[in-house]
Amino acid sequence: MTDLYDDAVRVLTGWRATTEDGDLARKRVLELLTAGPVAMTRAHRPGHVTASALVVDPDGRLLLCLHGRLGKWMQLGGHCEPTDRTLAEAALREATEESGIPGLSLDPDPIDVDVHEVRCGPADGQPATPSVHYDVRFLLRSPAGATEQISAESAALGWFAPDALPSPLASATARQIPPALSRLS
Repeated sequence: MTDLYDDAVRVLTGWRATTEDGDLARKRVLELLTAGPVAMTRAHRPGHVTASALVVDPDGRLLLCLHGRLGKWMQLGGHCEPTDRTLAEAALREATEESGIPGLSLDPDPIDVDVHEVRCGPADGQPATPSVHYDVRFLLRSPAGATEQISAESAALGWFAPDALPSPLASATARQIPPALSRLS
């Protein structure tokens, strides 16, 4: 996890947030990272860094998942794994696993950072307990004609126009859309 930790510190130190809330969250993640590489793992129960991605198709539609446990629509993503070398790589891995779409194209600079409370279980399968996700969010472009496959973590997947989002949306989901779409032009 040392490579992943070093990448997180480097990325978040140099990243210029697109909103005040995103910058406040960035600073909170950097503060969390003073705990060292353990902050990249769910073993760090006060909170840990996660990586997620907003998937956009060539027509500008967004792929969102209806989270099976939370019952809210959100971007794809989740916990970092020991094999992840970078936050962007973790977001790509998670989105590929959760969407079933091969050939996603990664933009390596974050589009947003969000800090939110969750109930999440440690990696050893113990019951979920309160924690905090310090979520670093990236943009992924899907190939034309991509077909998604629902994973065990989602109740549904769907493509949505940015002006016709489903409800209910998870915390700060909508906030990441403008910076993602601005990178497409």
